Amino acid sequence: MNKNKKHTADKKSSFEGLKMLVILGGGESGVGAAILGKQQGFEVFVSDKGNISKKYKDVLLHHEIDFEENQHTTSKIFNADVVVKSPGIPDKVQLIQQLKEKQILVISEIEFAAQFTDANTIGITGSNGKTTTTMLLHHVLKNAKLNVGMAGNIGDSFAKQVAENTYKNYVLELSSFQLDGIEKFRPHIAIITNITPDHLDRYDDDFNQYINSKFKITKNQTAHDYLIYDADDAAINQWLQNNTVHAQLVPFSIQKKLDYGAFLQEDNIITNINTQQFTMPISNLILQGKHNTKNAMAATMAAQLLKVRKQSIKESLSNFEGAEHRLENVKKVRDVYYINDSKATNVNATFYALECMDKTTVWIVGGVDKGNDYTDLLPLVREKVKAIVCLGLDNQKIIETFGNVVDIVVETVGAEEAVKVSQKLAERGDAVLLSPACASFDLFDNYEDRGRQFKQAVRNL
Repeated sequence: MNKNKKHTADKKSSFEGLKMLVILGGGESGVGAAILGKQQGFEVFVSDKGNISKKYKDVLLHHEIDFEENQHTTSKIFNADVVVKSPGIPDKVQLIQQLKEKQILVISEIEFAAQFTDANTIGITGSNGKTTTTMLLHHVLKNAKLNVGMAGNIGDSFAKQVAENTYKNYVLELSSFQLDGIEKFRPHIAIITNITPDHLDRYDDDFNQYINSKFKITKNQTAHDYLIYDADDAAINQWLQNNTVHAQLVPFSIQKKLDYGAFLQEDNIITNINTQQFTMPISNLILQGKHNTKNAMAATMAAQLLKVRKQSIKESLSNFEGAEHRLENVKKVRDVYYINDSKATNVNATFYALECMDKTTVWIVGGVDKGNDYTDLLPLVREKVKAIVCLGLDNQKIIETFGNVVDIVVETVGAEEAVKVSQKLAERGDAVLLSPACASFDLFDNYEDRGRQFKQAVRNL
């Protein structure tokens, strides 16, 4: 850990002499970075091309931070010594290109915040499972009485927590967009849950660009650090074969026995990463399904590397409640089970959800298609789905893919309508699963809004 602290101290020097901090985007990460920047003595200006919500405007006014909305004043922005950009802004937009041409440093809020803390960081990325793994690991560490915060793509921003708290450890959920903006950020433990095609519209429809983005989580790690990864994942394995990683590799698998790492044997999770073997029956995990077994393996090994006692890990794995909007049991109405998986915004996440279904399913799917290829879902849909309820403005690809596989396909344009139609289609013992495989922005503010509207509609039945 002393080496980590020296590393952080070295990084702080990279901001010496920089006075003007411009933040693009007035959301959670931007306002957090503004609070931290002001605390660290920067002159701060926040610029958002759209509206800034009242919640965040009030915070900026309280901290006396200069801001603008519904425009970008380039004369002010180009005065920046360093720019922190919202993860929602693509690198290819003109303003970001102009900043780079002027050789103005453009970084993510994660990169900025990391330079002002000596805390031990665990970074978690992946196409699916990162929220659950982040929450699960935070739960394990908190129950073990570690001083730990949770941030990144979840909860209060990393920067805000660095400004306002003194956590000695952080568990960070990191999207590829956040990782694209790092220069020196170095987690002591990195976890890659899996990599499947997602957000390819941001990566020129090039899966390799997206894979490289995910692996930025390990680019600054040293031999003193750890990379925990899914050894069953083809994209991860291929990248590791073709690239050099300095961190110690810690694999997990449910398909094969490993000499080092975590694997499955006779329905028990086994880990071999230190002198004592850890064993836990998967039946004791409160979160079921193959993907959750992998999430538990990753969280277990991270906790072991942080010297958490085995019994404490077992207790936490058996009492963790799970993430909202991820295979969340909402309610049983007239013997029909309603399940909210609104966080499934890509095909792979929905694959996991359908794989977990042990009941005949009415599947609610659709939204903003991110270049989805639904063919991987066909075997599961044939086996488990009796009817499809589309929840989106453009459902053509869904209808074309599944129209000959499922007898009933109905189009709806709202959560309440989708739930009412599903209720009519479902029979006793069936499940109604909202697992959209798409983004939500055609009909909803975000996946949380979609999930909450779904849950409210179920409660209103």
